[in-house]
Amino acid sequence: MATSEPDVTARDSTSGVTRRKRGPGDPGRKERIAEAAIRVIDAHGVEALTHRRVAAEAGVPLGSTTYYYKSLDDLLNAALIKATESSIAALREWEASLAEDADLAEALTDFVMDSIGPKRRATLAEYNLYAVALHRPKLRKAAVKWDDAIAGVLARRCDEQTAKMLAVLLCALVLQSVLRDDDLRAEQVYAVLRRAL
Repeated sequence: MATSEPDVTARDSTSGVTRRKRGPGDPGRKERIAEAAIRVIDAHGVEALTHRRVAAEAGVPLGSTTYYYKSLDDLLNAALIKATESSIAALREWEASLAEDADLAEALTDFVMDSIGPKRRATLAEYNLYAVALHRPKLRKAAVKWDDAIAGVLARRCDEQTAKMLAVLLCALVLQSVLRDDDLRAEQVYAVLRRAL
């Protein structure tokens, strides 16, 4: 295990030679490793996550991954936190883009269809991480934060109890949709959300 700041790779622009230096010259490395872990999970599943594979994906030495994340659980936790932060930011951005008088059932239907359509791979990676938290108590805090954030964003559009119900319903709709072989249609999602509201 490394005990000091890992080497930083730098390319000399005049000679094109790659050289290593010591010190904090690569301040984004820790975050890049967490992002690489999400991409590995996205492409290969949680069971394929290794320090070596993440290091290759992040383009960093293996020692960097073990320096910042001593165990696979630490790496999984970082990936879940990063995925949660990204998801929450996207959710807040989505809500802020809605008109004040937006039809909430219609807007949430679009959100679900986007999650299981264009953003399907990212959704699968997030739900993979979410499911792992069931068996790893250390990961549950980030998973709960994600749940609370969904309800918190929705509470800007309806009362608190309805927001909590919609948060659970959205998670269930998305999870069931990514597991199904047949496509869930927008009108089906809309009908369920309209009834709930």
